Amino acid sequence: MSSTEIHNVVSAVTYAQEYDHGVIAVDAAMLRPRMVSAYIVKCGEKAVIIETGTQHSVPHILTVLARHEIPPEQVAYIMPTHVHLDHAGGAGELMQHCANAELLVHERGLRHLIDPSRLEQSARRVYGDEIFDRLYGAVIPAPAERSRAVQNGEVLVLNGRRFEFLDTPGHAKHHYCVWDESSKGWFTGDTFGLSYRELDTERGPFIFPTTTPIQFDPEAMSQSVKTMLARSPEWMYLTHYGRVGQVAYLGERLLSGINQLVAMAEQVAEDDDRDQSLRRLIRNWLRCELNEHGWVGDNHQWRLLLEPDIDLNAQGLLHWLSQRES
Repeated sequence: MSSTEIHNVVSAVTYAQEYDHGVIAVDAAMLRPRMVSAYIVKCGEKAVIIETGTQHSVPHILTVLARHEIPPEQVAYIMPTHVHLDHAGGAGELMQHCANAELLVHERGLRHLIDPSRLEQSARRVYGDEIFDRLYGAVIPAPAERSRAVQNGEVLVLNGRRFEFLDTPGHAKHHYCVWDESSKGWFTGDTFGLSYRELDTERGPFIFPTTTPIQFDPEAMSQSVKTMLARSPEWMYLTHYGRVGQVAYLGERLLSGINQLVAMAEQVAEDDDRDQSLRRLIRNWLRCELNEHGWVGDNHQWRLLLEPDIDLNAQGLLHWLSQRES
């Protein structure tokens, strides 16, 4: 199935999963099913939305709001964890529908959502117009008068539900995570890695870090993960994808994975074709990790799921390596 066919299948349905504590994961309908999730969190008669996906995701979020009888004007806050377009590309569009919502953004990212032209131009150079439009749609500016930056440690209480914002660099300098006191869980964006439900086994979720360009910082990411784990969370609400438990164990795997990926990048530093060498190392490492995890799917399936992340992780690691060498 081509990426276009996958996109068409995803766009034809709206999938959501309701967890306890009033948390709903909405499939953001990007590229393939269960790749990107946005979250609706109920707070009495009001709600917050954490992550927006792309412009293509907005109808799916609105559909799930309607299913749960939450009028868009009852959405009080929209909280993208960072301004990468799979997390925040739909923010401006969603703000148009949620007329009373306030957009809360990391202080380093706010200006990029009020004026997303640089974000869009950069992504269009990478993908080309046709692929960009298929993946992301239009990136609409967020209204400045209803958008503001949040600070590290800031606490927000909505109808008795307490949220806390934590600055979590490592994946991006403009990244925060959100602590939800009611569920004892973190909304993690990309800081707590990637865990696709298709790779679950009897041992539980499979997890690995995301080291995508251009601001990957292994020391900062490790510290962010440790700071989140220090809260003894019961749940992690991942953007990629869904809620996971076994948090302490997954945290150990994630921290180990960061170290191993960095070691792979250092291993290929002197190679003539270090890009291909690094992709091969990451691919083999993930395959071995999956075998150890007890996953029994075929090569075609796991390559379909993980090849895009192998590509992005290699790019990010090589950019980090080149920055360290300069």
